[in-house]
Amino acid sequence: MTSRQTTGARVPGPPVGLRERKKQRTREALLHTALGLFAAQGYERTTVDEIVEAVDVSQRTFFRYFANKEAAAFAIQDAVDSRFLLELRQRPSAEAPFEALRRAAFSTWSSLADPTKDDATAELWLRTYRMIESTPTLVAAHMRRGVDLERQTTLVIAEREGLDPEADPRPGVAVAAFAGVLRLTGQLWNRRQDASMKSLRELTELHLGLLHTTLLGPWHTP
Repeated sequence: MTSRQTTGARVPGPPVGLRERKKQRTREALLHTALGLFAAQGYERTTVDEIVEAVDVSQRTFFRYFANKEAAAFAIQDAVDSRFLLELRQRPSAEAPFEALRRAAFSTWSSLADPTKDDATAELWLRTYRMIESTPTLVAAHMRRGVDLERQTTLVIAEREGLDPEADPRPGVAVAAFAGVLRLTGQLWNRRQDASMKSLRELTELHLGLLHTTLLGPWHTP
């Protein structure tokens, strides 16, 4: 959910020239080939040499677009994170912080499911997410990146509310609670047979709805 240059989405804008379109196609070919190989034979067993050989380009070309193999693995996730932060900044100021977080997340997921968009597709993102969660070295990197995303999200919430996050802990608390629920639902979803965007959204809606009563209690009734 970033301004990192490893994002895999194409950002709508003015028409690009032939050279830029060729660069876009090369990057997309490298990314899709890398993700396909990661899924087929495992992230650890896939080498950069195999990726560039399949695309018929040089290693130098690969490193022109991705700092390393991990950057390719997280390119789609980075694009989705960037979209989330953009959606959050655009939420109406009248929305409460937690509601803005919720709506920004669901709006991001809806944009992935829209086939008319040029951004990363829902199917590719979900498949990549499963690959990351099943690779121990990538799980560790995912957690590290998650901390960075929470920090950026906290700054956006604090700015929306006109607060200093160093002096007022509420933006950080809200983001920590929200991110914790998303991590939980992502793990639960990853173990389900139904790996659709619809099932992820329903699971997330359910658990976010339980947050208030879970924290404040009592728990005498289900």
